[in-house]
Amino acid sequence: MTDAALLVLEDGRVFTGEPFGARGAALGEAVFTTGMTGYQETLTDPSYHGQIVVQTAPQIGNTGWNDEDDESSGIQVAGYAVRDPARAPSNWRATGSLGDALARQGVVGIAGIDTRTLVRHLRERGAMRAGVFSGDALDTTDRLVARVNDSPKMEGADLYGAVTTKQTYVVPADGERRFRVAALDVGIKFNTPRMMAQRGIETHVLPADSPLAAIEEIRPDGVFIANGPGDPATADKPVALTREVLERGTPVFGICFGNQILARALGRGTYKMRYGHRGINIPVVEHATGRVAITSQNHGFAVTGEAGEEFDTPFGRARVTHTCPNDGCVEGLALDSGRAFSVQYHPEAAAGPHDAADLFDRFVDQMAGAR
Repeated sequence: MTDAALLVLEDGRVFTGEPFGARGAALGEAVFTTGMTGYQETLTDPSYHGQIVVQTAPQIGNTGWNDEDDESSGIQVAGYAVRDPARAPSNWRATGSLGDALARQGVVGIAGIDTRTLVRHLRERGAMRAGVFSGDALDTTDRLVARVNDSPKMEGADLYGAVTTKQTYVVPADGERRFRVAALDVGIKFNTPRMMAQRGIETHVLPADSPLAAIEEIRPDGVFIANGPGDPATADKPVALTREVLERGTPVFGICFGNQILARALGRGTYKMRYGHRGINIPVVEHATGRVAITSQNHGFAVTGEAGEEFDTPFGRARVTHTCPNDGCVEGLALDSGRAFSVQYHPEAAAGPHDAADLFDRFVDQMAGAR
């Protein structure tokens, strides 16, 4: 049994496999992602903090691990579950294997389980608390199930503070600076300021608990609210800061968790989804144009509302601009004044798709118009 690993769900379902990465115990919310590529970006995405990620693609690790594709300072997931890990990486950019990267960073994983059955279970029952156990952490099933059920739920989880930067840093524009942006780091990915830099934007990345004075000191042309993990109902400080920024009329652009923060600043509610949207092939309809974009998404919470809904806010009239045709989930909001907009997906998606990359251009147009 010492060479085994167990994935234990809070409802008592147990999957037996083999250790993958570090040995020990990992507790978090079990979720699945449908992306067939980009596992390094997934593992290092701060939005996955506190979650045990299950890969639906059966073969993972073929391209190994490299020193260039991380989206943060390290692996963010609580645990990892795959079916068939590659025995050896095969890519000219690889500097090591996926398994070695997991072990080196202390991430407990499990391999050799029937991920298709596990994913069907999570689709039917919903994302739930889970644990991955191996080595000295192995115990009786009853004790492991009890340990999982004693762990915190994702509802009410305040996680963005664990992934934010500790101090402000600046990513300069490529070439001539056209705009200066204050980016609120509630879980920002490295590729976001990189894509802004390509558009002549100098990005000042601020800690999540920054006061308005820190933003005003920068004198930004716009404020960006990043992606991030956890329950948006816990993000009182970022929501309050967003309201202060809106009161001053500064252009605002938010993505993913930032969409939920803007929504709450506008008076909308948020709710826990059954199993969320996590993958790189999720369709989104933009109602003003009828255009459908294939997007990268990673969220387990969503904004209340319906397609095309209009509503009043303390900052003027607003509307639901985008929805997902699969389930009607709100995918975007905007003030009619044009001073604030947000989407529930990732325009900076590394590994693709790139349908939404033009949203950064819209942000540029928004800031240029405000001038």
